[in-house]
Amino acid sequence: MGLAEKLSEKRPYLEARSRILQAVRTFFHTEGFLEVQTPLITRAPAPEAHIDAVSLRDGGYLITSPELFMKRLLAAGYGRIFQVTPAFRKGEHGRYHHPEFTLLEWYRAHADYTDLLEDCRSLLQFLSDSSGGIPGADHRGEHPFAEVPWEVHTVREAFARFAGWSPGPDVDQELFDRTLVETVEPRLGFPNPCILKDYPANQAALARLKRDDSSVAERFEVYWKGVELANGFSELTDPREQRERFEVANHLRSGLGFSPYPMPEAFLESLEDLPPCAGIALGFDRLVMLLTNASRLDEVVAFPPGSE
Repeated sequence: MGLAEKLSEKRPYLEARSRILQAVRTFFHTEGFLEVQTPLITRAPAPEAHIDAVSLRDGGYLITSPELFMKRLLAAGYGRIFQVTPAFRKGEHGRYHHPEFTLLEWYRAHADYTDLLEDCRSLLQFLSDSSGGIPGADHRGEHPFAEVPWEVHTVREAFARFAGWSPGPDVDQELFDRTLVETVEPRLGFPNPCILKDYPANQAALARLKRDDSSVAERFEVYWKGVELANGFSELTDPREQRERFEVANHLRSGLGFSPYPMPEAFLESLEDLPPCAGIALGFDRLVMLLTNASRLDEVVAFPPGSE
């Protein structure tokens, strides 16, 4: 089958993608969020051990997320913001991964991760109510995002239930990731979306630790049909602690054979003015895939990797 025929076959999915995007924007505008645009090129991505940014020949990197720029807007007084943007990560290939993908991110000042949980429920309910004409959506009032309870598991509970052990605050990264991906994730979000929350402290990245239990972070992920859909948390606002975490991440990167990243000084400086806040990244391509009952990201993206 030629490329033109493949593109023609995708029309129902691409039309659904357009409608879903319109509904997402309607939801956030109605909720009083400001849509923003931030750069796709950065001099200093957030140092994370297992996320590799695409470097540019003339210097800088393609963003892996708009997070640092968006939190600088929060620090400047923007209270509720959202963005739909391309993002890029080296080595991301597979059924649910592309090296170029679309993120929906939103942030709330003077909020924590529990507020984002409610945002997710409200957003997905709104999309369920707007699902007419989306291929694969159930139009008989039985859509999984409709008024149904979401299961909520702490990471410790989910690992104990599905893997037979619970991770501590300093759990080995490789063991944690392998168990999560191979054993825990495939059992989450059936038939309805579910929440996995309170990650071990060493999985916090840019998240705040819980005040009443510093062994876990105020971080959660949304899963549906065994697929990670969103990752959100109460934001760390302490510049000293954030710098230390970045330094640890760069050290881990070096140990894994990856180049360390420049320290994002402008972002760290902005943390001095960052109010208590929470933010979340949702994979828009995955959202479209799940809403339309597609089986791969390739089906809901016009030109997936290898199309040229």
